[in-house]
Amino acid sequence: MKTILLLFASNVFMTFAWYGHLKFKNVPLWQAIMVSWLIAFVEYCLQVPANRYGHGVYNAAQLKTMQEVITLVVFCAFSVLYLKEPLRWNYLVGFGFIALAVFFVFKKF
Repeated sequence: MKTILLLFASNVFMTFAWYGHLKFKNVPLWQAIMVSWLIAFVEYCLQVPANRYGHGVYNAAQLKTMQEVITLVVFCAFSVLYLKEPLRWNYLVGFGFIALAVFFVFKKF
C-alpha cells in the first residue's frame, strides 16, 4: 500500500511539473522550466522510494505498469479539474485498452 500511495503522490507532482505551466503561457519558458524542475525534484523524492519499497513485492514490469495506470488516473483528474479540458469517450476507450494490458502484466500464466 505504501508503494501505491507514494506513486500517486509522485504522479500528482509529476503532472503539475509537466503540464501545470500550460495555464501560464505568459511566463517565460525558462522560468516555466525552472519551476517544473523544482516540482519534479519532489516527484523524484517520492518516486524513487516507491520503486525501492515496491520492488520485491512487485517486479519491475508490474511497478512500471502500475505507475502508468496511476499516471493516467491522475492526469484525467488534472486535465478535467485544473486545465478544464473534457474527458472524451475515445480517451476512455484507449485507457480501457491500457487496463487490459494491466491484466496481462499482472496475470500469472
